[in-house]
Amino acid sequence: MADPARARRLSKRISEIVATAIEYEIKDPGLAGVTIVDSKMSGDLHDATLYYTVMGSTLDEAPDFEGAAAALERARGVLRSKVGAGTGVRFTPTLTFTRDTVSESVQRMEELLARARAADADVARVREGASPAGDADPYRVGGAEQDDDNTPGDDAGRVAARGRTGQLSTGAPTANGEGAGDDDELED
Repeated sequence: MADPARARRLSKRISEIVATAIEYEIKDPGLAGVTIVDSKMSGDLHDATLYYTVMGSTLDEAPDFEGAAAALERARGVLRSKVGAGTGVRFTPTLTFTRDTVSESVQRMEELLARARAADADVARVREGASPAGDADPYRVGGAEQDDDNTPGDDAGRVAARGRTGQLSTGAPTANGEGAGDDDELED
């Protein structure tokens, strides 16, 4: 694997050579609106991927993506020869052309963000005159009176069930056969 810095330099040089050749040297009308925007090199410096965009001849005219791809395919051999002569490397990398779709993705994201902003504005407009369905403040305000026996974290419920003696008063018979109702009978 080659040095990453060398791969970046070679990639930049290849994109400059190809862009210059497309603009000034190759006279194919299909390449009229093609612009090289980025390039990437493989780790072994044998393959170069060039990213391009296509512009229409006027602002209202849609670009011809298929025509540009076909023109780049026809000019691939000439462009590779120019890259080999301009770089001076031992092995001239193969060229692969890929259409750059970043600008279209950015435009789509801008449309989505504009729709989200419009929806947020609609919600804010509806919220202005709205009132809550229940109380204005549904939460309990601090300072409300509470029983000392039933404070959270207190064992008041368990203490009341045991009758403050530590024994449960459930009315069920105990191990010696006495139950909660047996106390009344013993006092006779």
